[in-house]
Amino acid sequence: MLPEQFLARVAKQASEPAYLFLGQEGYQRRICKNALIERVLPADRRAEGLTQIDLENTTLSEVLDDARSLSLFASDRLIWIVGAESALPRRLTAGGDEEDPGRGTESALASYLKAPTPGTVLVFECSRYDFAGEERAKLERVEKFYSGIRAVVEFRQFTPEASRFLAQELAKRQRLKLAGAELAGLLDAVAGDANRLAAEIEKLSLFVGAERSVTMDDLRALVPNAAQSTIFTLVGALGKGDRARALESVNILAREGEYMPMALTFLSTQFRLALAAKEARVSSAQQAQNFFTKIGVRIWRDRAEQVMATTGAFSKERLAQAVALIYETDKKFREGYKDDGLIMEWLVLALTAPN
Repeated sequence: MLPEQFLARVAKQASEPAYLFLGQEGYQRRICKNALIERVLPADRRAEGLTQIDLENTTLSEVLDDARSLSLFASDRLIWIVGAESALPRRLTAGGDEEDPGRGTESALASYLKAPTPGTVLVFECSRYDFAGEERAKLERVEKFYSGIRAVVEFRQFTPEASRFLAQELAKRQRLKLAGAELAGLLDAVAGDANRLAAEIEKLSLFVGAERSVTMDDLRALVPNAAQSTIFTLVGALGKGDRARALESVNILAREGEYMPMALTFLSTQFRLALAAKEARVSSAQQAQNFFTKIGVRIWRDRAEQVMATTGAFSKERLAQAVALIYETDKKFREGYKDDGLIMEWLVLALTAPN
């Protein structure tokens, strides 16, 4: 089920004896955890009733023994078990049989769920794996291992559209004026991490207040990675052949203490994405989103528009030249040149040299 469905059930129905939480998205998982705590444990007995266990440090059998025991201090209990994937078999023996330090725990869990302890709720949390790429198979293995648990909640990463909607909702709650380029800059800086998004919006609301709008200077001052906006300015200046503005952008990055190799990494990603889009003959931001999603690259709408702007500013040959020059610049960083700012200025001069 989705987190929204879980919250609706918790609000209206009795709790299940066990839940399985799957996925890396932490913002909604935190909301669901708090909702379940409020549902299961009375406010005056939460300290006694809540137990948190890491399966890295104990066995599933010991967890189940704890669940079966009756507490002298709390009639209602919530046992929160993190690292649920640790209970799975980890390696094969020489004879080909699976060696499992917790062998038999699957049947032990099934046995417990047939007669769960009244008033006790178990939550098994697997946040190590995501639903995308190679980790999907690992997550399915975890789900199969805990197949006796009927209530499974999937915490998937926010889509770009969902992240934008969440940002707008959080800003509205905080009475924060955040729109346009500043909203796009914030979303790109947190890279889809909803927990970070909520934290940064709260921080901005305390710093900016409700009287004025958030500016790019506010983002650069408070939000890690927001200096990327200056890098986009640098890309735009390079595309127009505006050497003076490009050098000014490099100077701004240096003054703000930006780690130049990190800035170069972002610049490299921007040009590589633009080159891939150019070679695929992508002609719009929507097509760019679809294209990169298809090949397994998550990209925001605003980032797709920035990539298309770079694609429009550079020919295919110039993009390929830029990627090669960025590679040479990275070599200079790794070879230990003393002044990173001078290295970046060399790159700007090379990219803006007459053809």
